[in-house]
Amino acid sequence: AMIRGHPVSLGLLLLLIHSAQGHYAQKLLNDLMENYSSALRPVDDTDRALNVTLQVTLSQIKDMDERNQVLIAYLWIRQTWHDAYLKWNKEDYDGLDVIHIPSSLVWRPDLVLYNKADDDFSGPMDTNVRLRYNGEITWDAPAITKSSCVVDVSYFPFDSQECNLTFGSWTYNGNQVDIIMGMDSGDLSDFVENVEWECRGMPATKNVIMYGCCSDPYPDITYTVLLQRRSSFYIFNLLLPCFLISFLAPLGFYLPADSGEKVSLGVTVLLALTVFQLMVAESMPPSESVPLIGKYYIATMTMVTASTSLTIFIMNIHFCGVEAKPVPHWAKVLIIDYMSKICFVYEVGENCASPLPQGPTVTFGPCVFCTHGSGFAGMDTKLVRNVEYIANCFREQRATCAKGAEWKKIAKVMDRFFMWIFFIMVFLMSILIIGKAP
Repeated sequence: AMIRGHPVSLGLLLLLIHSAQGHYAQKLLNDLMENYSSALRPVDDTDRALNVTLQVTLSQIKDMDERNQVLIAYLWIRQTWHDAYLKWNKEDYDGLDVIHIPSSLVWRPDLVLYNKADDDFSGPMDTNVRLRYNGEITWDAPAITKSSCVVDVSYFPFDSQECNLTFGSWTYNGNQVDIIMGMDSGDLSDFVENVEWECRGMPATKNVIMYGCCSDPYPDITYTVLLQRRSSFYIFNLLLPCFLISFLAPLGFYLPADSGEKVSLGVTVLLALTVFQLMVAESMPPSESVPLIGKYYIATMTMVTASTSLTIFIMNIHFCGVEAKPVPHWAKVLIIDYMSKICFVYEVGENCASPLPQGPTVTFGPCVFCTHGSGFAGMDTKLVRNVEYIANCFREQRATCAKGAEWKKIAKVMDRFFMWIFFIMVFLMSILIIGKAP
């Protein structure tokens, strides 16, 4: 009752209790470390193995370097073991059952990451350990690890990766230090989501391996980080631009030949696809497996190259001059008569409904020089020869123009035909690439 009425006395009493606990903690530490050595394995029987429980928490995936095949992760590593020489009766120390001391004062298992890919060989941070009165030691330490990971980019950007984190003792064999899994998988409760990768799980397995150098077993625990790439970024920045650019290749056939830009359009599209291909190649590891998006780029570039080559061939047909041979009969029947209707190609001034009304035509009657021969008997024959020459030139010019018009129509029909063929190829190729994604 006197203590309840005097809060100052209560605070003083609590201060005295904490001071007493601090005094007992200091005394306990001095007693424990009096004849203790952190260099030896803390077991009563040297023939028995010391069990070390390992538990790994994945906090964050900092980076996945596909080109160098390195996974950089931020881990929380918890190791628990029993030290036979660090026990005390808590009744002798005012009920003190737990103390926190620097980890450098006690023996620590030399667990290392086997598949480490870093030049710095330092282990976890030298944080404090939690020591209980029964000799149980818990060591929680954060670590940023760089581990080697075999990256398979065959289905990039729809790929998934499996990266292993293998922990084991470097010097102690399984008869001296045995590693036990704290959980069946890594802890992902505090995982910070990554913008590029989605973690699907972290299963753990224990392996006992016999190495060629030694006859003793060496246990290790392997955590497999299951990663799935978030493909939205690559779809909008790599796939969609390529898909849109690839549709320009068939439109090169629709461009009029007299514009002089048909070949330039094909070359420009080819250069644009080459730039995207180089961007993908810079981020991928140099391996034999070609990424899915790389196959799409190569197929599209091949299609653009074929369309540009066909454009050059069709332009040669379009610009056939006077020296060109007449259009073969089979070409007239197959291309001009049938394919032009299938591809909706009409003469200039025509549409799919009816031809436009034509202007007035001039018709010539019978030869005026032959009708009344007696009336023109005295006419100069030189004039007649000149008129006949002009008529022959006019007929030859009309025949030449008709021949050139036929070749131009054949070129136009072929342009329209290949335009639809390449549009179908672009569509089917895009469907096949997306369908191969897992």
